[in-house]
Amino acid sequence: MITPPESVALVPSVGSPLTWGLFLLGFFALLALDLGVFNRKPHRVTMREALRWTLVWVSLSLGFNAYVYYAFGEQKALEFLSAYLIEEALSVDNIFVFVVLFRYMKIPAEYLHRVLFAGILGALILRGVFIGVGLVLIESIRWSLYIFGAFLLFTGVRLLFTGEAGGEEGGEAGGGGNWVKRQAEKYLRITKEFDGPRFFTMKDGKRVATPLFVTLLMVETADVVFAVDSIPAIFGITTDPFIVFTSNMCAVMGLRSMFFLLENVIDRFHLLKYGLGLVLTFVGTKMILGMGLGSWLPEIHIPVEISLLVVAGLIGGSILLSLLFSPRPKRH
Repeated sequence: MITPPESVALVPSVGSPLTWGLFLLGFFALLALDLGVFNRKPHRVTMREALRWTLVWVSLSLGFNAYVYYAFGEQKALEFLSAYLIEEALSVDNIFVFVVLFRYMKIPAEYLHRVLFAGILGALILRGVFIGVGLVLIESIRWSLYIFGAFLLFTGVRLLFTGEAGGEEGGEAGGGGNWVKRQAEKYLRITKEFDGPRFFTMKDGKRVATPLFVTLLMVETADVVFAVDSIPAIFGITTDPFIVFTSNMCAVMGLRSMFFLLENVIDRFHLLKYGLGLVLTFVGTKMILGMGLGSWLPEIHIPVEISLLVVAGLIGGSILLSLLFSPRPKRH
């Protein structure tokens, strides 16, 4: 019988198999209820409906955070809240790109919910894989934290000085969307007409993809790019698999309703990218300081309470300043 290496097998986590099972059971039950009951038919999501669902998902997440506090203590609850806050803030950055993608592909408003729901399902699977791989790397190759920290520093500084994190913003379709669209048109049979909320349809006796499926591919690609930033940022707060996974899933589930809530006002948050740049820079620095630099610099551990205050202050401050100061008109 082959046993895994000790460093990989003993990943510290507060989540027991029962706790994991109950969380996943409740999570998928909510997904089924959302898709099968409340949003079974395609429709234009109103601002009022988006606000209601955003409050529902945020309340459920904070309720789960209260359970973490009751079951595992204040430290784990603060770690969950910090990770959730970072992921939510970075999810708002996702919305910038999604708005550009949907406008570029001219997706009818009543079909947006279908694309976002399918995209989030794919994102949940991909992020689960990313989290698993990242945690295995951290436990088996401890110095990989230096790589994650340096990457977050680079991304944060790039966001501060260029307004782009690895190229996911900007461009006609954002996030390399044009490249994804070209590759899809090269290898798939694609029709230019929509067929309701369907991703595939029949044309001349052949199954072809609709523009909705191409848009889904673009959304998934953009989310992979964002996950490369957000998941290492959460590792800077905690490496507990249960806290990392649950905080990420809770934040991603609220992304769909938040999109409809913010899609028409997202341009007003023009300073948020600088707040996110400072957050990524702070978390990257925290990660490196926590490892130390041998004899040059001893390990410096920043308490999670301080991290939560810094992250909340940077994100809240950038949003407040965005609302107080209007963006400069773009020069053409």
